[in-house]
Amino acid sequence: MTERLVIAIDGPSASGKGTLAKRLAAHFGLPHLDTGLLYRAVGWAAFRTGRAPEELAAQLQASELDNPELRGDEAGQWGSKVAANVEVRANLLKLQKEFASKATGAVLDGRDIGTVICPDAPVKLFVTASPESRAERRYQELRGRGVDTIKPRVLAEMAERDRRDSERAAAPLRAAPDAWLLDTSEMDADAAFAAALAFIERKGFRSAGP
Repeated sequence: MTERLVIAIDGPSASGKGTLAKRLAAHFGLPHLDTGLLYRAVGWAAFRTGRAPEELAAQLQASELDNPELRGDEAGQWGSKVAANVEVRANLLKLQKEFASKATGAVLDGRDIGTVICPDAPVKLFVTASPESRAERRYQELRGRGVDTIKPRVLAEMAERDRRDSERAAAPLRAAPDAWLLDTSEMDADAAFAAALAFIERKGFRSAGP
């Protein structure tokens, strides 16, 4: 297969798409971009500084994505809020498309990769899971980080974020018509990776490694 491999992965939070994206990138030796971090970085900075998110998006540097606080739930909520801002999305579009156009190919995960950022990607996955499964994963993740919370609160916050991401006017969360649906409700990370890899290999792509 000589076609440049671009893997576009979309899905809601705690579906497993981020873990899957990292593993696929490592397997195929491709650069990976978690596009959600872009919006988290903008939302977090806007919340902390009071500056306009549109301005922050236009000036965002890749080094800002290394902030560990961006992995927190609060940053996720702020990221989801600024993601509904049309100007913020426009200001981040060029950065994402440039990453996707790398000669090496690339793996990108987010909520509008297959529909907006990489509509021509040869591999598109939409990773999902039941709300209960996703809430349990997020709950365990938060507890593991020492965050004091309860499952009903996690489920309610996740439902609100899903609603906001799916109903926004600008690039709402939805599967591309040609995306392969991967439901990870009953899968661990290894099973999800194996299923996705088998799908990609059926399309003719193989790892360059041993």
